[in-house]
Amino acid sequence: MADRQSVAARIAAARHFLFVPGNRPERFDKAVSSGADIAIFDLEDAVPPDAKDEARGHVRAWLDASTPAEDGSAMLRINPPGTPWFAQDLELANHPNLAGVMLPKAAAGSVLCECAAIAPIVALLETAEGIATMHEVAATDGVERLAFGTIDLALDIDMAASDRQLDPLRLQLAIASRAAGIAPPIDGVTPDFRNPEANEEAMRAARTMGFRAKMVIHPAQLAPVEAALRPSEEEITRARRIVEADKAAGGSAVALDGAMVDRPIVERAYRLLADAER
Repeated sequence: MADRQSVAARIAAARHFLFVPGNRPERFDKAVSSGADIAIFDLEDAVPPDAKDEARGHVRAWLDASTPAEDGSAMLRINPPGTPWFAQDLELANHPNLAGVMLPKAAAGSVLCECAAIAPIVALLETAEGIATMHEVAATDGVERLAFGTIDLALDIDMAASDRQLDPLRLQLAIASRAAGIAPPIDGVTPDFRNPEANEEAMRAARTMGFRAKMVIHPAQLAPVEAALRPSEEEITRARRIVEADKAAGGSAVALDGAMVDRPIVERAYRLLADAER
C-alpha cells in the first residue's frame, strides 16, 4: 500500500472517481491518465460473475507492472462482504501499488473495521443498513470518505421516484461526514454519460447539500463535475470583497455595502477562495 497519509489526503481532495471495469485491462492506462483525480478499478458491478477471477488477475498484473501509486491515483472497488469473491479481493487490497479501497454495501461493524485496517476506505453507502449506520461508518478509523450509492439504495428500499427524493439523505451524509471530521461525501453516478448538462446539474445540486465529489463512469463526465464545483467569477469577486473587508476590520464586525456580514458568511468566503485556488 502506498504511503497511507498521502493517499488519505489524495482521497480527501479528489473531485471525481472514475470507474473502469476490471475485466477491461486495455482501459486501465486510459483511466489513470484521463484526468480523473482517482481511477477505481472495479471488480464489482462492472464485472459479470464468471469474469470476477479473471478481472482480479488483470488488475493484479497491472499493479505489479506499475510504479508505486504515491499520488493515490488508483483505487479498487472490491465485491461486497458475503460474496464468494470478497476474501480474495481483500487480499489484493493490500497491494503496494494500490491506493485504497471502495467498499460496497458498507455498514458499521467488524467487516468494515477489518477492511479499514488493511487500506484507506471509501465507504459506499447503498443499503438501508448502511444509511442507518452512517454516523458509525463515518467515525470508523480508516474510513476517509463516504460515497452515496443512489441507484443501489433505491433498489434496496424499493423506491421508484426521482433522484431528488434522496436529497434528505444527502444532507445526512454531509452531516455525518462533518461530525466525524472526514472529507465531504461523494455523490452517486449519473448513468447518462452522453448528457454533460445532466451530470453538471446533478453535481451542482449535490454541492448545495455539502457534497464535493462525484463518481463517474466515463471521462466525458469529468469536466461537468469540475464546472459544477468551480466557484463562479461573481462568487469569487464577492468573496474577495468580503475577505478584504474582514482584514480591514481588524477583528471587529465586518460591514460591506452598508450591511453587516455575519461571521459564518466571512468564513465561507475564505473557504470559497481556497477552493478556487485549489
